[in-house]
Amino acid sequence: MTAMSGQVWVSLISLGGVVLGGTLSYLVQHRTQLSAERAEQARQRSALSEARRAERLALLERFIEVTAEAERSAFSRPSEFDDTHPWHVQAQDVMNRLWVAERLIRVQFPLPVHDAARAYFLDLNRTVWEGLPDGESVRDYLEDNRLAFLDAARTAVG
Repeated sequence: MTAMSGQVWVSLISLGGVVLGGTLSYLVQHRTQLSAERAEQARQRSALSEARRAERLALLERFIEVTAEAERSAFSRPSEFDDTHPWHVQAQDVMNRLWVAERLIRVQFPLPVHDAARAYFLDLNRTVWEGLPDGESVRDYLEDNRLAFLDAARTAVG
């Protein structure tokens, strides 16, 4: 009987070791899986953040390119023109593209950036279509809102 009870104890201890080892193995695998999932989620968040940043930078580049074209239109504004004048046709195209770029800034950026872009757009629009009084410089007139926009964009992009 004692030999049998010794065998039972050895079997129970062995079974307990298997259960304990299996439990520890499960816990280690579970923790490893959770850690891998967290790392993958962090990688995905980082990739998404970088993609959004790249998209924002491309949009800023587009907006700045079109505003530069609009400024050139303002500088080259003839004193008299009509709807068929080549300058008017070109300026209309540039201002339409600028209008779209300004709206996209609103979609992609915080409102302070859009507000600065909007103020710059309105100044450009006025300068292109109405001109400025004699003696007033286009560059000087646009400078404050241009810099305000660029500063707001830099803050938003980080």
